[in-house]
Amino acid sequence: MCLFQFTARRLVSQAHCGLKASSAKKQKFCLEMARPSSNMADFREVFAKAKHIAIITGAGVSAESGVPTFRGAGGFWRKWQAQELATPGAFARNPSRVWEFYHYRREVMLSKHPNPAHIAIAECEKRLSKQGRSVVVITQNIDELHRKAGTKHLLEIHGSLFKTRCTSCGNVAANYKSPICPALAGKGAPDPETADAAIPVEDLPQCEEDGCNGLLRPHVVWFGEALDPDVLTAVEKELDICDLCLVVGTSSVVYPAAMFAPQVSARGVPVAEFNMEATPATNRFRFHFPGPCGTTLPPALARHETEIIS
Repeated sequence: MCLFQFTARRLVSQAHCGLKASSAKKQKFCLEMARPSSNMADFREVFAKAKHIAIITGAGVSAESGVPTFRGAGGFWRKWQAQELATPGAFARNPSRVWEFYHYRREVMLSKHPNPAHIAIAECEKRLSKQGRSVVVITQNIDELHRKAGTKHLLEIHGSLFKTRCTSCGNVAANYKSPICPALAGKGAPDPETADAAIPVEDLPQCEEDGCNGLLRPHVVWFGEALDPDVLTAVEKELDICDLCLVVGTSSVVYPAAMFAPQVSARGVPVAEFNMEATPATNRFRFHFPGPCGTTLPPALARHETEIIS
């Protein structure tokens, strides 16, 4: 049975295990099991034996590269938060404003670089592949910093800032143009006093497939949209075979990604969380390493003394 077929009941029962226990002894057992270890030596022993490693990453890993998250206090572009712009409805009502927002994000990302966490993951993948071991990165980020760092086996569950999708023919294409179209040159300033550019639809990014010229949109998963089923199937396959899972820089509150690591942990696979602080899922994992990912992750993924390098 694949792990996605018994998600809901298992997650609920784990999340509330202490509340359902009928005796003090059972409650004590749940609490004891809920304390993850921060012993790096113990983690390194598990890492040295793992053959299929799944690494789930979130906004925290990119924040250390100076990537704005548009979450929490001050997380505004002009006077809007991301969830007000990153929706099909917002794009239908005002495609110019939404494209200004994404043009700004694209231009910001062109100036950002992978940090030590991204690099450690990419170097680990390259090194372990020579040993017949695999590393897959399952990311919620749309910034492509993992790709820029050199990661090859990458599943972007929320899409990419540097891909577009035609609203007419559905064609998906990589696009690294700066600006993405002439009309957006110099637009997208985040200052609250900046007026909308009100760019006509025909001047916004257009599909370049023969005879199409349809309006392009960012190839990202917006609020209210379903994730790509093909990507989810690939994620499911990787999580089913992994024997070690790392959760890096994610709040573990954005679904469905928040379910991935707890499901893996529920079948007895070691899960290690690397995050600035504890999350709602921390107590379900075997390891938790607090602090900046760029500091904690490189020593965790460095070559182990037992590794044989050809």
